[in-house]
Amino acid sequence: MNDDRRGRLTVTLCRDLADFADLAAEWDALHRRCPTATPFQSHAWLHSWWLSYGVPGRLRVVLARRDGRLIGAAPLMLVHRPMPLLVPMGGAISDFFDILVDGEDTRDAVTALERGLHRAASHTVVDLREVRPDASAHLLFEAWPGARSSRTDSTCMELPAEPIDALIARMTGSRAQRARAKLRRIDTLGIECRPAPVHRVSGAIGNLLALHELQWLGRGVNPEHLRPRFCAHLVRSARRMVRDGEASVREFVLDGEVVAADLSYRSARLTGGYLYGVHPRLRERKVDVSTMLLREIAREACDLDHGVLSLLRGSEQYKNHWGPVPVVNRRLLLARSGLEPLLRLRETQLTVRDRAAGAVKSRVPAARDWRGRLSELPAAGMAFIGRT
Repeated sequence: MNDDRRGRLTVTLCRDLADFADLAAEWDALHRRCPTATPFQSHAWLHSWWLSYGVPGRLRVVLARRDGRLIGAAPLMLVHRPMPLLVPMGGAISDFFDILVDGEDTRDAVTALERGLHRAASHTVVDLREVRPDASAHLLFEAWPGARSSRTDSTCMELPAEPIDALIARMTGSRAQRARAKLRRIDTLGIECRPAPVHRVSGAIGNLLALHELQWLGRGVNPEHLRPRFCAHLVRSARRMVRDGEASVREFVLDGEVVAADLSYRSARLTGGYLYGVHPRLRERKVDVSTMLLREIAREACDLDHGVLSLLRGSEQYKNHWGPVPVVNRRLLLARSGLEPLLRLRETQLTVRDRAAGAVKSRVPAARDWRGRLSELPAAGMAFIGRT
């Protein structure tokens, strides 16, 4: 590709992990220049994720450059089941997907990525999950010349990036009073929040996961959260992201003991709590953990320019106490014109799966009610921090 007026555009496909590792500095610079980027597109998160979960030979990262300067990137990988697909790096433990584009060169970056992806997807459907409404991936979708389809994905809940006092002021009178009373109890007990510096990230993550397992003991913890590969990924990525101001690991101390810990991520316009763990002792002391954690994350988010505090995936009823705005992610399907039948087959697969999942939910209302009540326990926390 050439544009003599503004410089030469080139598109390449990165398939080698060592080459992707070498991209760290310029990838981080592009991540900062991309106004829609979320923490799950950072190089630290993606590279660490691949070390824990990637399959050799499946890496597919489309790169766009102008005169050698990285202006666009689409971090993808190849899977073969249930059919040949190009899907986002980051997998199910990443809450959002997006492409990266230079905010000052968006149009050409999208054009270059579209052409590169068109070549990379010569025999596959592109299946992009969890695309936020304001994501740059929608520009790629609009520019795509072949077959395409868009469908709803997860619902997320968002609050403005404001301090906890401003968030409480948005609540009704009685709820606001209860929230303030919960904060006073936390302060009266003397619970201290202690951010972990880079050299203590490994130990703090270890405490977080141990508390997370204890918190969900006998209640169906996500088994992935107990696996060594998940711990290794969190430690690797968090070290870099804490160093670069893109993550925070906090420990909450009561009477000299760490009784809770949480991990949150941030990008230019979005902050979200990712995972937490809490000792049952706090439930016994009638501490509202969700309020305690939200105060600290809101404090971290309040300096974002026009930013949001994301409660991440899930629209559970108890989140509505804070008056969040529901935001629905999209699932974008792309394919070459000649592969449209394959794309339509993929649509059918997803429709059948969604209907089956809906049928199961409708037939076990008691299980849904039980899970909802469990989630609303004071020490159970909010789903944007405690992932089930």
